[in-house]
Amino acid sequence: MDKRNYAFDRTNFILLAAGMVVVIIGFILMSGAPSTEEAFNPDIFGTMRSRVAPVVCLVGFLSLIYGIVRKPKDTSKEE
Repeated sequence: MDKRNYAFDRTNFILLAAGMVVVIIGFILMSGAPSTEEAFNPDIFGTMRSRVAPVVCLVGFLSLIYGIVRKPKDTSKEE
């Protein structure tokens, strides 16, 4: 069976999946208990939600971009 040249190879899909998981983790880190009308929650300005989580999301998005842009190695040999 001849091997077709696809735009993505296995490594591209692994990078895309890993990037998506990292982005989801970043959004989970950003979520938390909100402030209500009765009580103010100072955690909304915490380091985790305002600094760490956006950086984690940025790393995930950069990984997604790299997974899309990365060119797979040409394994087909022309005879």
